[in-house]
Amino acid sequence: MTTYTAFSEANWLATGTRSEIIDTLRALPEVKRSSDILVFDDETGNQIDFDLRATSETEAPAKRGRPKLGVVSKEVTLLPRHWDWLAKQSGGASATLRRLVEQARKTGTDKRTGQDAAYHFLTVIAGDWPQFEEAIRALYADDRERFELLSKQWSASVRDHAIGLAWPKS
Repeated sequence: MTTYTAFSEANWLATGTRSEIIDTLRALPEVKRSSDILVFDDETGNQIDFDLRATSETEAPAKRGRPKLGVVSKEVTLLPRHWDWLAKQSGGASATLRRLVEQARKTGTDKRTGQDAAYHFLTVIAGDWPQFEEAIRALYADDRERFELLSKQWSASVRDHAIGLAWPKS
């Protein structure tokens, strides 16, 4: 499940699902500038925007029948033995491939993915802060101790979120 984290300037507001973050943001008092509230995808570290208008304005009524699940047809090239194995799995090739992808996603992200997510997050929120460039070098050197030292004067919320992205608990 994808989670998101919202910040008000450099202060952590909430972490949760899309609907939880939207509910949190809707409950906030009006802000002077929309740029004071930033939301990040915790998987990629990219900044994202949510449409906070009332759901009746933004959502079409539910249609009958099977929902479109965002399925995209793409080509997969496999050897005959791979197709034979997939054909023997319960649910067929597509269901098996989806299960395998989800299982791989749940086993955790590799080190580089976490570093990249932290980099994307920090570039938006802390790109002009002191020691930013050196902290990014420490991040990609996988030197957590140096990263923490260089980011010590930053907002604790920002520093802790970046550490959580780059060095997730096992």
